[in-house]
Amino acid sequence: MTGRPWAAASGESGVPHRAVVERAALAGAPGWDGATAVLGRVEPARLRAVERVPAELVIADRRIALLPLASHTAESAALVVHGGALLESLVNLFEDVWHEALPIRAAGADADRAGHLPAAGIPGPGAPGPDAMDLEVLSLLLVGLTDASVAKQLGLGLRTVQRRVKRLMELAGVTTRLQLGWHAAEHGWTARA
Repeated sequence: MTGRPWAAASGESGVPHRAVVERAALAGAPGWDGATAVLGRVEPARLRAVERVPAELVIADRRIALLPLASHTAESAALVVHGGALLESLVNLFEDVWHEALPIRAAGADADRAGHLPAAGIPGPGAPGPDAMDLEVLSLLLVGLTDASVAKQLGLGLRTVQRRVKRLMELAGVTTRLQLGWHAAEHGWTARA
């Protein structure tokens, strides 16, 4: 999805699905109102972000695809693709983009339920380690959002985000954000589900 309403990413339908969105959408780009509300309803393993989505499309059961033909116009038009080489190519395109995208940890989501983090990466009660909010902040930082954008997305103050990043760096025993990202990946704080 590029500039479509967030309703397409929500998990309200009860049908398992995956969505890839553009990173700019998470930073508060125009037309993405309600992103925070939808992120709270999407399983972390089902929503990822990339810098640029190459083509907007919907694929159902690997049997049919829908490609919008006219974007940002009053008229709606779409190409429906049934089985064949074109459908296979579209499925492969989605899978390639999906595997390159970074997972987004939704606010209030149960990470273990969706396989977002291995069980060993989730600290038990009272154990030192990142809490759920720390992991949400880290997830958005890894996608490339600035501290200010993370604060806006999660409804936190800028200084609160900065304190949480500092806490994560202390927990990891690192001095730079690059090292923090490496440590988080190596220790299961983030995982490509």
